[in-house]
Amino acid sequence: MSKTLPAITQHPQGVRRRVPGGKAATLSQKQVAAFLEPRRHDSHKGQFGTAVVVGGANGMLGAALLAGRAALKLGAGSVHVGLLAEQAPGVDLLQPELMLHPAPAALRLPASVVAIGCGLGQDLAAHKLLHDALQLECPLVLDADALNILAQRPDLRGMLAARREAGIVTPHPGEAARLLGCQAAEVQATRADAARQLATQLNCSVVLKGADSICVTRAGQTWVNRSGNPGMSAPGMGDVLTGMLAAFVAQGIPADDALLLATHLHGAAGDALAQQHATIGMTATEVTEWARWLLNQWR
Repeated sequence: MSKTLPAITQHPQGVRRRVPGGKAATLSQKQVAAFLEPRRHDSHKGQFGTAVVVGGANGMLGAALLAGRAALKLGAGSVHVGLLAEQAPGVDLLQPELMLHPAPAALRLPASVVAIGCGLGQDLAAHKLLHDALQLECPLVLDADALNILAQRPDLRGMLAARREAGIVTPHPGEAARLLGCQAAEVQATRADAARQLATQLNCSVVLKGADSICVTRAGQTWVNRSGNPGMSAPGMGDVLTGMLAAFVAQGIPADDALLLATHLHGAAGDALAQQHATIGMTATEVTEWARWLLNQWR
């Protein structure tokens, strides 16, 4: 891996093109809002897809529920959440619109997209669920422990790379380092190169999270996202981003476009909260609410 991150070239108009020399163009609201279409007057929920979220092992139920709630509030037609916890609830009392299931049953449901990894854990049951998810013929969003398991399992990485359906992976620098077999400091020193390597090796769209997240599409374009702020250094933010990605893919937005839209909108929602002087103590739940509000303004 190269030790020097190429200089970032900003493009304020957000023209959708790859900058020569492999440098990263900057995402803009105007660019990503163009992926949105108005809903027909006679539309119904069946037209906006079914998102399935799988995770929520013992002690980590909140991660899967946060992702499920984000998928629901960002427009998926229906959302199922598969939970691994031994005594998982049968209903989300704060969001009863979600349909909760044991995790293996959730993977048997017809789905427009499956998001797996939020609170998944890394025990044998989690390995089996990821293996089963990789065999599904629908787009996948992989986050958190799904990525940690992939780092341990070359066979599963091979399955992911061989898939024809779209895949999106959402590592933070530590997860990216484990996948690439290097140190997190190396990833941080060469963020764009690291994201490109992951996109190539896994045959997926990639968002390397952190300040100025790097997005690499499956088509090979590289973008930097400038939205977001330090207040988003809080629990559950990645789970919300995973749910947002699932929502947009479920609604029929191509995975590469969904990656750019969700990443920029996620950060913009955090920025809207910061403008309300809520930087310290910002929560992932609040980001979901602001993302829904902004989405409706942008549309």
